[in-house]
Amino acid sequence: MMQAANRLLQGRKAFLHWGREMRKRNSLKYLSVMTWLTAPLLLSGCGSALMDPTGEIGQGLKSLIITAFGLMLIVVIPVIVMTILFAWKYRGTNLAAKYTPNWEHSNIIEVFVWAIPCVIIFFLAILTWQTSHYFDPSKPLASEGSEDETMTIDAISLDWKWLFIYPDEGIATVNEIAIPVDKPVHFRVTSGTVMNSFMIPTLGSQIYAMAGMDNDVYLIGNEIGTFRGRSTNYSGEGYSEMLFDARVTSDADFQAWVDKVKQSPETMMFPEDYDQIAKPSVANPVEYFSQVSPDFYGDLINSYKAGSDGTDDGTDSRGEHNEARESSMPMSAQAAE
Repeated sequence: MMQAANRLLQGRKAFLHWGREMRKRNSLKYLSVMTWLTAPLLLSGCGSALMDPTGEIGQGLKSLIITAFGLMLIVVIPVIVMTILFAWKYRGTNLAAKYTPNWEHSNIIEVFVWAIPCVIIFFLAILTWQTSHYFDPSKPLASEGSEDETMTIDAISLDWKWLFIYPDEGIATVNEIAIPVDKPVHFRVTSGTVMNSFMIPTLGSQIYAMAGMDNDVYLIGNEIGTFRGRSTNYSGEGYSEMLFDARVTSDADFQAWVDKVKQSPETMMFPEDYDQIAKPSVANPVEYFSQVSPDFYGDLINSYKAGSDGTDDGTDSRGEHNEARESSMPMSAQAAE
């Protein structure tokens, strides 16, 4: 009787365990189905600025990405198809499949395996070389080759915001720029702190911003709208909020925007005003400055090569100032580097 009772108890436990496993499997299957059904809805709000460009540079880079992707699919798709076909053909229940345990080499297969990827890489190399040089960030975009038709904007990365200087208009802004539609823009890019990377993904190329160095990138907006710019190089605590708006406007709206900035009571003089705006801040609001000191951009770069007073006395007071400022932050850009 005791043995029968034990067997009955063990059978009951096994049945309950089987029931729990079945419920678990059904739950996982239900969760998997729901994941596949909801994934398109979750991804429907995602977008890619690189795949929806509005400028000449952005459109050229999009074309390069799509062409390179298509060429690589020449290898990827056949491999995926053959993997599925081989698994189906040589499945355990297919007794008609040919069994060749001593097979080890085929010259024909070797030719296809090596020749096709080599040809693709050859064409990709030529395409990438030509496109990279044609869309060189430092190559002017002025129509008819006239530099006079190009607008100049100085972009200075700070912790954690962007300072923009319009030397021709004599104004400055923080975290906002405006450019006329279809007008080439020459961005002179540097940093007032650690290395950053300047990019407006919808318009095209990125360029690095480094203290004491001058980099150039030419962009153009061919469609009116507001596009998001950012830093694409991690630089510390406020990196994720280091964003700015790039407004591509008509000529009339651009002039109205310039007039609006010129009404601001704030000024941007170097170094006194700059030292204030250079203090670290996260999610800094848009600011306008109606006056800028002459050659602000050049003075900032020279301050890293000489004393802040412009004399080469063997000291770098600008660097000392940055080190002192960064050391006071709980998670400074200096620590991030």
